[in-house]
Amino acid sequence: MKNKLIFLDIDGTLTEAGSNTPPESALIAIRKAMEKGHKIFLCTGRNPAMLAPVLEYGFDGAVACGGGYIFTKDEVLYDCPMTEEQRVTGLELLKKHGVFRTIEAKDCTYGDEELGEFLSGQEGGNSELIRWRKALAEQLNIHPMKEYDGRPLYKIVFMCKSYDQLDEAKEALEKDFNFVVQDVAAHSCLNGELVNKKFDKGKGVRIVAEHFGIPIEDTIGFGDSMNDLEMIETVGMSVCMDNGSPLLKEKSKMIAPAVTDDGLYKAFEELGLI
Repeated sequence: MKNKLIFLDIDGTLTEAGSNTPPESALIAIRKAMEKGHKIFLCTGRNPAMLAPVLEYGFDGAVACGGGYIFTKDEVLYDCPMTEEQRVTGLELLKKHGVFRTIEAKDCTYGDEELGEFLSGQEGGNSELIRWRKALAEQLNIHPMKEYDGRPLYKIVFMCKSYDQLDEAKEALEKDFNFVVQDVAAHSCLNGELVNKKFDKGKGVRIVAEHFGIPIEDTIGFGDSMNDLEMIETVGMSVCMDNGSPLLKEKSKMIAPAVTDDGLYKAFEELGLI
């Protein structure tokens, strides 16, 4: 079997949403696959600071910040923060309409101070919403927005009650950014993120594959939510977790068991990676 280049989303795919600890079965699968010569990258919306606890398991690198910052163990392959104008416009227009924001620099994350209270009153939600709930509840290195010092940003995550709160920001920024809204449960809030059109997880896959000289047909991507869509559409073999978005399942070639049901191990086994 040819060596494969494997990309793993974190929340809802490698780990339960909001967790930094993969199931033991997933770690066994990853180790066995690497021993066979396959390369494994994280492919995540998290910034390097938030994915650092997961990197300790020995991955070959990461497509971080949704594709805006890509690195191997010893080399940065891509680095594309927002411009100052984009950053200022996005933050001001979202705040103007009462949208709750979390912003991600490479090494730090900031959130509106009232966000935790807002989320505590919401029902249901997807893996991204659950991750932010848990991160805020446990104070996982998310600093108050008032401490933000103007350092370069890669992503703005938004949460609000209705689409019309996003309209003015979309009008100003949609030429440069996709407004990616996650699937939401009934009566839950809207949550999503501004994704720079210069990059996405799919473009990240191509950058890493080109770096290692691996054909796209020999890439495999695992995801669970719609912010994995570009990765799923790019890789040679696309896999959605059973706990994932119904829309993403429709786009994927294979459905793996849920992350809580040893999904990665079983999928690695079925694909002949271990």
